[in-house]
Amino acid sequence: MGHQSLSHHYLVAMPSLTDPQFNGAVVYLAEHTPKGAMGLVVNRPSDMTLSVLFDRIDVSPPDHREISVHRAGQGYGPIGHEPVFLGGPVQTDRGFVLHEPVGKWSSTLVLNDVTGLTSSRDILEAAARGQGPERMLVSLGYAGWGEGQLDQELAANAWLTVPATDTSLIFDIPAEDRFAYAFRLLGVDPLHFSGAAGHA
Repeated sequence: MGHQSLSHHYLVAMPSLTDPQFNGAVVYLAEHTPKGAMGLVVNRPSDMTLSVLFDRIDVSPPDHREISVHRAGQGYGPIGHEPVFLGGPVQTDRGFVLHEPVGKWSSTLVLNDVTGLTSSRDILEAAARGQGPERMLVSLGYAGWGEGQLDQELAANAWLTVPATDTSLIFDIPAEDRFAYAFRLLGVDPLHFSGAAGHA
């Protein structure tokens, strides 16, 4: 059987997935090839805000308290108050920005017509000036799988998969509601699942 790419899908952790890194996680899968997969956990905000991250990487906006940004489930608010997410256990010292629109940045993986994943500093510098993407999620680290590893986890029913045609999960739904929202995209209630259920 040939490889079926799940790029631009959500992985939703099944109750049987007890690994503390991924228990209760929703992962946006950016890339899935026969050689492996990578994505970002999108429902684990850290205690760090963008204001702190800007200071750490020595990005000095004019005054980022004055710059408003679209905040998931809260309308608009100061960009500096936005949380930095824990994107996964790999390269936790490196930043990744999932964003819409794609724009033109130094190092962007174009995921579809509107969504990009950028790992270069220029996007954060632009965001600090109020010139960044309209919608974005900033994370430190990512979730990665080696060759065949994710396919084995899928076969073991560790994850449900949902096409990520609805990116409002990432950009409009509050982080604490994203897990339940992902199940609703499938039309199911997570409480109905036992650890042995199959994937959709």
